[in-house]
Amino acid sequence: MPSVVKINVLTVPAEQREVLEQRFASRAGAVEGSDGFEWFELLRPVEGTDQYLVYTRWRSEEDFQAWMNGSMKAAHGGGEGAAERPKPAASGSTLWSFEVVQQASPKS
Repeated sequence: MPSVVKINVLTVPAEQREVLEQRFASRAGAVEGSDGFEWFELLRPVEGTDQYLVYTRWRSEEDFQAWMNGSMKAAHGGGEGAAERPKPAASGSTLWSFEVVQQASPKS
């Protein structure tokens, strides 16, 4: 079964870039222990766009959904402390989904 890739496209105004990157740095380890998690990258735009890409790869769609409905929802959802939560650094978000059909790694 092929892995699945989820790319969250975050529109981030220039004045919020540092805030977004600091928030991701402070959440280090939040997804790494999730069942089926394979890879994470936060990609900063270099030119021509204000969109960051949050790349995650998962063993299966089911593993991604379990994370979304579990620890991710708890970290981002409502409930206790919602009033103290800082305003989002991104002004927009779109989720892209892909299946891995080919991949390569460096030759040893």
